[in-house]
Amino acid sequence: MAGVLETIAVPRASAFLLSARLVPNADSLSFSGRRSSVFNFSQFRGLKVQLSRSSVSLSSRSDSVRRGGRIVCEAQETAVTAAAVTDKTWKSLVIESDLPVLVEFWAPWCGPCRMIHPIINELAQEYAGKFKFFQLNTDESPSTASEYGIRSIPTVMIFKNGEKKDTVIGAVPKATLATSIEKFL
Repeated sequence: MAGVLETIAVPRASAFLLSARLVPNADSLSFSGRRSSVFNFSQFRGLKVQLSRSSVSLSSRSDSVRRGGRIVCEAQETAVTAAAVTDKTWKSLVIESDLPVLVEFWAPWCGPCRMIHPIINELAQEYAGKFKFFQLNTDESPSTASEYGIRSIPTVMIFKNGEKKDTVIGAVPKATLATSIEKFL
């Protein structure tokens, strides 16, 4: 799941084409690939503009013109996120872990779960190396969810030395989860 890393104001994609034609070595963007319609923002790492082509008749000739575009964040795949855990991997990843573990019990249809995913991923980045973070889909792994009495999602549980230590139910603020994590460091 993607999260908003930073908000930036970007002029229309056609302005990037004009800039690229007028100033091919502009510091603000670089052309990537020979026939590709991708421009990279050098000052915003991981962002690029993908332009789309459409055929337009201009005067008596037909040209392929770039129209519109979208900003794409390449950093989504490289960000530290909570990994998936299943009934099969539960024991090896959670119970036998040498570090404390936070597990989010969730389901794809759950709106509050989608709200808390970015918070869990932010915490995974902040506590990398000190804590492990996993997400268990209760629809795909019902036996582990019922073993721990999950009746409401999202439910976040913290495990240390294979034992359940703390439980937080519902979509709560980041500070609430951070306080729970800090107790077990």
